[in-house]
Amino acid sequence: MALISLGLNHQTAPLALRERVAFAPDAMPDALRSLLSVPGVQEAALLSTCNRTELYASVEDGAESRALQWLADHHALGRDALETYLYRHVDAEAVRHLFRVATGLDSLVLGEPQILGQVKDAWLAARAAGALKTPLDRLFQHCFSVAKRVRTDTRIGAAPVSVAFAAVRLAQQVFSELDQATVMLIGAGDTIELAARHLVDAKARRLLVANRTLEHAQALASRFGGYALPLSDLPQHLAEADIVISATASREPVLHRPQVEQALAARRHRPMFMLDLAVPRDIEPAVAELGDVYLYTVDDLEQVIEENRRSRREAADEAEAIIELQVEHFMAWWQGAARQDTLKKLRARGELVRAEVLDKARQQLAQGRDPNAVLDFLAHTLTNKLLHAPTSALRQAALSGDLDLLRAAERLFDTQDATPPDDAQSPPQA
Repeated sequence: MALISLGLNHQTAPLALRERVAFAPDAMPDALRSLLSVPGVQEAALLSTCNRTELYASVEDGAESRALQWLADHHALGRDALETYLYRHVDAEAVRHLFRVATGLDSLVLGEPQILGQVKDAWLAARAAGALKTPLDRLFQHCFSVAKRVRTDTRIGAAPVSVAFAAVRLAQQVFSELDQATVMLIGAGDTIELAARHLVDAKARRLLVANRTLEHAQALASRFGGYALPLSDLPQHLAEADIVISATASREPVLHRPQVEQALAARRHRPMFMLDLAVPRDIEPAVAELGDVYLYTVDDLEQVIEENRRSRREAADEAEAIIELQVEHFMAWWQGAARQDTLKKLRARGELVRAEVLDKARQQLAQGRDPNAVLDFLAHTLTNKLLHAPTSALRQAALSGDLDLLRAAERLFDTQDATPPDDAQSPPQA
């Protein structure tokens, strides 16, 4: 059995491919059930964010390749095309990778805290789908403990850094005075909420919040002094926006080129600054072709956050040291659990043999056989069945000169003081 992690992220794959392999939240239960039907996949969890899609699983030998094929087939992609951008981690490397993801060390914005909530959502989704057993469940819970310790013991979370924060910083570079700008926020999830908080801190003049569910937009707008509107009303209000920041879970664009063209005409072609933080993208790529629009995606934030990455490097080094220690702790548990699994299998095999032989003995008693003969049958048959596999292995070890196995058997079975019987008898026949 092995722990594996397969995935791609902002460092290995372009946005267009990340869009194709993303899992929508409402599709997650069916996807997990489908993944568990792959032969050899014992348990699994799927993590899908704007910057990464990852599969975590405990698998039997050979199942890693089948899990990769499932990921390609599920998204109607050629395996070769997917493998070009994919990374793979096994056992300790998979554990280390999850810990780094959960602590923000593998994020586009180094140390950003939002990813931890997304990892927890992935864990909860896998739990709800019945896709977790003890090993993977324990791994996720351990990673939450590690993330908490990293936040407590290092300064990696000291400054407000996130994709939303980087987006607002970029907006401030374009609009030096946000107190003169109207901002349209599309969506009502965590990213938009973080953006709203940073915009309020930056003294943005006016916030508009558009969402498919009006109640969610109203709840968010009320917290930050904004105005809520249903997504269907977006075209009528788009011209009011100097800045548009969008991050929804839609599988299709929510803002198209004709809508933006109409808004620009109404604005008499005053420029609009647009940030599309969603994967798949919310704003149709053709919008970038318009002369008075400055459209950025999550991939364009790399330069904006480089300064933050440098300032957090020292804290990240401390976090890496914490992670290394915790990887060792988890792997010690994992390897111990594997050994316990062997013991459980040995005991289960013994119980099965005992039940089978006892059932035959009871049948013989019911048929009226002499109780002493039945007891002899029970003792001899049980002994032979329990010792058959180890004696066969030891006989082969003696023939091949495997002294290590023979010495281990002496310790395991405590045979040094045992004396063979003078007259070995064959077991009575059933």
